[in-house]
Amino acid sequence: MKGISFNTWVYSSFPVWVPSYPLEEVIHRLASFGYDGIEIGCASPHAWPDHVSPQRRKEILKLLQKENLRVSSMLPAPGGGPGHNPSSPIAEERAYTINHYKDVLRLAHEWECPTVIYLAGWTVFGLSKQEAWNYSLEALVEVAAYAKELGITLVVEPTPTDSNLVESADDALLLSEQSGQDNVKVMFDTFHALYRNEVASDYVYRMADKLHHIHLSDSDRLPPGHGRCDFDGVLRALKDIGYKGYLTAEIGFHTRQADPDWYAKENIAYLKSKLAELDWNKS
Repeated sequence: MKGISFNTWVYSSFPVWVPSYPLEEVIHRLASFGYDGIEIGCASPHAWPDHVSPQRRKEILKLLQKENLRVSSMLPAPGGGPGHNPSSPIAEERAYTINHYKDVLRLAHEWECPTVIYLAGWTVFGLSKQEAWNYSLEALVEVAAYAKELGITLVVEPTPTDSNLVESADDALLLSEQSGQDNVKVMFDTFHALYRNEVASDYVYRMADKLHHIHLSDSDRLPPGHGRCDFDGVLRALKDIGYKGYLTAEIGFHTRQADPDWYAKENIAYLKSKLAELDWNKS
């Protein structure tokens, strides 16, 4: 296991506008809390590709190296004005989304990030689920081929809380398999498993050797250990399958009432305690 990572949504202006902090500030804070990795959400003010100049990209990489913080993964922003729906019935939106993914992949490559999350999109009224699926698969194949050139793995995430296309572990595995690309794997978020009233540890065993990444979140986007998810079971399952990725928390970003530092500190304290109980030292 590579270490503990933290997603930056709660420190950014996506999808709630405030509180919001510059990426450099977030890097300093997470490093000071003892994190090994950072998952960067690709929205302003952090990593919307068009808003990050070539010079600033170099400066951020130097800062990451100075703080000994690895970019574990990057997550394109779904929704919003342009949509970013790879399964959209609008051809122009699909093309725009593919190009946006390529922009994110280039930025990920510059920041030595090995993993980018693929959100399959959602079915728009009037389009059958199969048609939407086919559009998303077509986009995934093109994006994955580009990612492979850069040495980056794409991970398909089931997102039933927010969308209606890839909703389960089986959906994610099927889309990944149908892509035919060996750099397409899967991931899941415990929050979404809870939404479906499913057992999160079951997802670990179901995805097994295809599981390349994970989001940890308790119910209501609380830090692990503050809700109803059985994280003892999840972590034991991850150890059982020989999980080699990061433990990445994606929490707190649903409300402006969140204190980002509290979420980050509570998460790492809980996970370090549980890892010690399991005698699971990061490699």
